[in-house]
Amino acid sequence: MARPKKETPQEPLEKQLWSAADKLRKNLDAADYKHVVLGLIFLKYISDSFESLRAQLLEGKGEFEGADPEDRDEYKAKNVFFVPQPARWNWLRDNAKKPDIGVLVDAAMDAIEKDNPALKGVLPKVYARDNLDPATLGALIDLVSGIALGDAKARSADVLGHVFEYFLGEFALAEGKKGGQFYTPRSIVELLVAMLEPFKGRVMDPCCGSGGMFVQSEKFVREHRGRIRDISIYGQESNQTTWRLAKMNLAIRGIESSQVKWNNEGSFLKDALKDVRADYILANPPFNDSDWSGDQLRKDARWQYGTPPAGSANFAWLQHFAFHLAPAGQAGIVLAKGALTSKTNGEGEIRRRMIEEGNLIDCIVNLPAKLFLNTQIPAALWFLARDRTNHRFRNRSGEILFIDARNMGTLINRRTRVLTQEDIQTISDTYHNWRNVDGAYEDVKGFCASVPLPEVAAKDYVLTPGRYVGLPDEEDDFDFAELFASLQKEFAAQLEEEKKLNAAILESLGKVKL
Repeated sequence: MARPKKETPQEPLEKQLWSAADKLRKNLDAADYKHVVLGLIFLKYISDSFESLRAQLLEGKGEFEGADPEDRDEYKAKNVFFVPQPARWNWLRDNAKKPDIGVLVDAAMDAIEKDNPALKGVLPKVYARDNLDPATLGALIDLVSGIALGDAKARSADVLGHVFEYFLGEFALAEGKKGGQFYTPRSIVELLVAMLEPFKGRVMDPCCGSGGMFVQSEKFVREHRGRIRDISIYGQESNQTTWRLAKMNLAIRGIESSQVKWNNEGSFLKDALKDVRADYILANPPFNDSDWSGDQLRKDARWQYGTPPAGSANFAWLQHFAFHLAPAGQAGIVLAKGALTSKTNGEGEIRRRMIEEGNLIDCIVNLPAKLFLNTQIPAALWFLARDRTNHRFRNRSGEILFIDARNMGTLINRRTRVLTQEDIQTISDTYHNWRNVDGAYEDVKGFCASVPLPEVAAKDYVLTPGRYVGLPDEEDDFDFAELFASLQKEFAAQLEEEKKLNAAILESLGKVKL
């Protein structure tokens, strides 16, 4: 009797879609292609949401009795973008094979922006360019048409939002170094959010990229049965194309983004949120940025703990974040590991003052290598707290928690590592047990240590976790004789292999004609 064929597990929808979309890329750079694809996904999302509400308005039951399905105010009242006729997905899908489809999609983006001021200047108009042939664009429209079938807005938003987020990550991988400028790896964002638990209040990211910190904060609140209206978001981005991605990323999740600002001067030169004092700051600023206009800001009021060097923005960012914290605010920041130890150009003194005078530094987490797409520079997480005396948590003003997570994470390919959900849980639980009044915290050799400030001072305010957590306890129940015999056998095999290689080299040299 023939054996039944093994069923090959089907890839998740987002992976299938990415594979199909990537095949259509042809000669387009990933940096250009991402706007084409993500713009279409966004257009499909707002059209699905619009059509779902429009169907209810047409039915005219309950609260929609007597409603006009073409009245823009009906959609505004439900926080749904109004989509004019020439921009509705079904119409574009039906015209996808026409040679002027690129012109039609650009016109659709223009029409949506005119009807929805919140999207003004956000949507891409790149579809009629010569480098995107109509056949490829038509095939992409067909591909996107298959996402989130059905008319339930919640399901559509969830599926399309997930696909949008997945594609952001894949485009970041495809772009390499440039991609890291708009995308922070998801597992790092998840860890920051899990550590800070932003349930309620103002969430801020002054270098917000494509808005991943905000999306994850919103997801965290929903997963823990909180109320999404209890958080408000504030962001700033200096790259306009990245800001557009952020606005689309937030809109597809239904997140209010009126306070996500863009200007090309950036947060240092033109702080668009200067009056905001945030309950939570989550940020991944550029590592060791030397082009931050430091020479123009030598007397800035934000430098409470010392003037940062013009050649590196690390301690400018730290003080910028501290400046924007509310009296009980907390921050989670990704920084190059060098900021933990640097003493040049006054950085060591700024770090000392932040610890001794500001009592700001709550926890340091040393991260594993290969987590970032755009750099191999080792990184660490800094957690700051404006009030460490006893606000919601125990008084921990005389100590700092150090966590060494360098050995955590899983390689997903030769160049990229991610933190697993178990890793994230372990690190965040350690922090919560340490800071919570009823926490069951204990030092673990090689992993975590709660260190009094005098000991930090004795080590000259160097904040590398490895200096404090020590080495893990090694198991000593191995059989030495067995281990020695194994090593001896392995060494003998290597000597034998060396003889063979030497003989082969000599033979090859003998064949060379002089």
